[in-house]
Amino acid sequence: MSGTSFRLTSGATRRPACLALGLALLAVPLMGSAQRAYVSNEDDDSITVIDTDGAKVVATVDVGKRPRGLKLSPDGKHLYVAVSGLPKCGPTVPEKECAQRKHDLAADGIGVIDTATLKLQKVLQSGSDPEQFDISPDGRRLFISNEDSAGVSVVDIAAGKVITKIPVGNEPEGARVTPDGHFILITSEASNAVSIIDASSLKVVRTIAVGKRPRDAAFSTDSSTAYITGELDSSLWQVSITTDARAKRLLQLRPEAKPMGVVIDAARGRLYVSTGRGGTVAVISVPDGKLVQEIPVGPRPWGIALSKDGRRLYTANGSSNDVTIVDTTDLKVVGKVATGRSPWGVVLDH
Repeated sequence: MSGTSFRLTSGATRRPACLALGLALLAVPLMGSAQRAYVSNEDDDSITVIDTDGAKVVATVDVGKRPRGLKLSPDGKHLYVAVSGLPKCGPTVPEKECAQRKHDLAADGIGVIDTATLKLQKVLQSGSDPEQFDISPDGRRLFISNEDSAGVSVVDIAAGKVITKIPVGNEPEGARVTPDGHFILITSEASNAVSIIDASSLKVVRTIAVGKRPRDAAFSTDSSTAYITGELDSSLWQVSITTDARAKRLLQLRPEAKPMGVVIDAARGRLYVSTGRGGTVAVISVPDGKLVQEIPVGPRPWGIALSKDGRRLYTANGSSNDVTIVDTTDLKVVGKVATGRSPWGVVLDH
């Protein structure tokens, strides 16, 4: 994998590959001092690297088929990206037709990118059709949702292989580890439920009914509470991690809003929720669950990330091929950056 393509980008200009590689090697020390956002482009098989200080694209890295979920290692030295050989099927594609499309199993995996050189080093085993995943706080394991097989693959990063698989609900998507590292929460779209997995025993300890088609989750800083987005019923749910209480519907959004990604801003007592086809970010106060406002950010925002200082929010807008930057003080859009086709996820470095 050491020969994987790296492209240094400046606006829309494409340089010859040999020149780009030489410039890239010269640019790495400078880029290493800047803050970055990494964006997965599902239809371009690539990662866009953005200098967040200058709000500009500095590189594009080819990573593999259909990159979607992505995470940084705790030390920031590696970017992990879920790639999948399962063909993309939009809402207009009949389920039967989609099932007949060829699944390139050899393309499934977790790509590992060195953030210093921006090169793809290797691809880890992942189980079938990885989409979202999370990483243990010690950086040793990945917990990966395998949507087409109703399971979660646990990957030992050092060994580069799956060490066990955990059955969960149908069509698992969201995968989040609690801040204290004790539990893994998995959202199962077709089961309208979340599974809570003990990170030590790797066993499901609870399954909790939530809204329709749960997509993502965010945790309170003390790991006691999770907030779950429900796409198909425009809902936000609150789940207790430490008790046996039933899930609570915290907020009902307008029907046009389709809650997708969610991040918590604990310092400001807020949740930020991307609303997909709703075209906005919903700003919600916690723990009371009141809608503060919606910020128009662009068509089909999915991936969402908050800067470490909480001052900037980033959304990956799948239908307009760009990332929107929001000032969280004024709750206003302050910029947009063009990416590859169908940006899906976004993460910020530490």
